[in-house]
Amino acid sequence: MTTIRQDDFIQSIADALQYISYYHPVDYIRSLTRAYELEQSAAAKDAMAQILINSRMCAEGHRPLCQDTGIVTAFLKVGMNVRWESTMSVDEMVNEGVRRAYLDADNKLRASVLADPAGARRNTKDNTPAVINYAIVPGDTVEVHVAAKGGGSEAKSKFAMLNPSDSIVDWVLKTVPTMGAGWCPPGMLGIGIGGTAEKAMLMAKEALMEPIDMQELIARGPQTRAEQLRIELYEKVNALGIGAQGLGGLTTVLDVKINDYPTHAANLPVAMIPNCAATRHVHFVLDGSGPAHLEPPSLEDWPSLTYDTSKGRRVDLDKVTRDDVASWRPGDVLLLNGNILTGRDAAHKRMTDMLSRGEKLPVDFTGRFIYYVGPVDPVRDEVMGPAGPTTATRMDKFTRQMLEQTGLLGMIGKAERGPAAIEAIRDNKAVYLMAVGGAAYLVSKAIRAARVAAFEDLGMEAIYEFKVKDMPVTVAVDAEGTSVHQTGPREWQARIGKIPVATA
Repeated sequence: MTTIRQDDFIQSIADALQYISYYHPVDYIRSLTRAYELEQSAAAKDAMAQILINSRMCAEGHRPLCQDTGIVTAFLKVGMNVRWESTMSVDEMVNEGVRRAYLDADNKLRASVLADPAGARRNTKDNTPAVINYAIVPGDTVEVHVAAKGGGSEAKSKFAMLNPSDSIVDWVLKTVPTMGAGWCPPGMLGIGIGGTAEKAMLMAKEALMEPIDMQELIARGPQTRAEQLRIELYEKVNALGIGAQGLGGLTTVLDVKINDYPTHAANLPVAMIPNCAATRHVHFVLDGSGPAHLEPPSLEDWPSLTYDTSKGRRVDLDKVTRDDVASWRPGDVLLLNGNILTGRDAAHKRMTDMLSRGEKLPVDFTGRFIYYVGPVDPVRDEVMGPAGPTTATRMDKFTRQMLEQTGLLGMIGKAERGPAAIEAIRDNKAVYLMAVGGAAYLVSKAIRAARVAAFEDLGMEAIYEFKVKDMPVTVAVDAEGTSVHQTGPREWQARIGKIPVATA
């Protein structure tokens, strides 16, 4: 009988979460590097370069790959012969590991978990509790898969109860374009087929813990129906032309993983959950000999890339005018210099409520740009911790009021904007700029000064003022309302030519 000690288990969870905060799985890096080398879309290639550069910087600097350091999910396989030497429950031990990891002074991670989700939505301050799944299995070890799942990709989870005669391929190809780019492709798709509704979702999530092996699978050929389906979906999803960050290109997914389970004769449950460019998961086994040891990967697995600022147009944010903005075209690469304000969901809700009541805002947005971000706290000599963009569509419902009542000139975020936001941008001759999701540490190096400007009580959702130097962005929606997230995928789907392009 194996004895698992409380401190060993807690420390293993904490160490694993720190590890995955700054080390991409090597299989992801190798697959993304291959996709980068094959990519023909300049915009998508630039986005992948930023993700790869950011990843190497994080591996070297031991700082988070993404400012959204995720909600913790753990899959535990507990051997039936295991004995616990502990005064805490297993749930309590997992959560204590989460607490230690997220409050680590050397690499503090962002606390994103909110209690009372349908009410006060209070931040728990330490990212607990985790979502924990158990299997009791034969044996005398505890096997752990731990992941930190970003909110942007989790928000794009999909489920359908299909009819038994329906096509899973058709459903996936219809559904993936509706997910937009908020899940930060290129990443993985985890698909669960069968069981019941909750079983399908659980299988899809667990599938994302598996290593990327699509190229090996294609090389040897499929041996099962599930492997045939994986390859078919991989090829057809990439033929949609969505591309890195939704900008249009050859690679949208690096792999498609499938788990299945017997189901009722009347049902065909199908769940699909994407993993983003900041994919974070690790596996370890405890056998009673002490805490898990996670070997750091070799930096030789990362490509040696540097970001070329010569291809971007420098913009002075403190002098930019509406006429300047009108001259920017979709796809233009800009290097932002000067002062920007930040704000995301909670700040926008508070500001629009104030505007609706006729109250004056604590910050003047006239002629300014707002960056949708919830940064990680700085450590050591940092001005600001990792500060990548959050999904812009969540701010769509606030966009018209902000543009029309504050004098705001432009917005910076990740992924596409919806129809209402695009109309508001066009009507107000404003602009939406896209920063790369999954390049948070790289972006933070462009921040030269930072201060809280308003709503300090909101924590990471407070309004900051950043002074930036050469922060790279792409014009995603211009002053005429043209969106690269509409034109780019349409162009690349036509270029790839495997799936007919829908016409208006």
